[in-house]
Amino acid sequence: MKYSAKLSDAVHILSYIHFAGTEKITSGDIAYSLKTNPSYVRQLMSLLKKSEIIINSQGKANPKLVKSPENINLFDVYQAVEGDKPLLHLDADINPECGIGINMRYVLKETYQDIQASINEKMQSITLESIFSEYQERIK
Repeated sequence: MKYSAKLSDAVHILSYIHFAGTEKITSGDIAYSLKTNPSYVRQLMSLLKKSEIIINSQGKANPKLVKSPENINLFDVYQAVEGDKPLLHLDADINPECGIGINMRYVLKETYQDIQASINEKMQSITLESIFSEYQERIK
């Protein structure tokens, strides 16, 4: 099973943009930092732009955050790159003749929904400003 790293990659991109300040940066620069390809970076930046988290002009190397970091939270970023996709997933291939499997699926569905609601609430409380501050403390 492959796990999505879109959220951490998007936060990495936003951090790169923030700390670059007025310096011109390209998707290639960010891709080098992420050890990926520029098209993947552009794909994520497109999602961030569509969600009005960043602004940039196609073909111009100068993306910027739309709002200040204290007004952007992890939930905003998560929704931008993952949409409504939950973090936990049920196994869709359950034997319909197995009572345990069928009933456990309903139990887990409710449990996973509760967990997701808690995670969403927690992500809403974590701003990019707090992440950037923690980063700056680490590099001192």
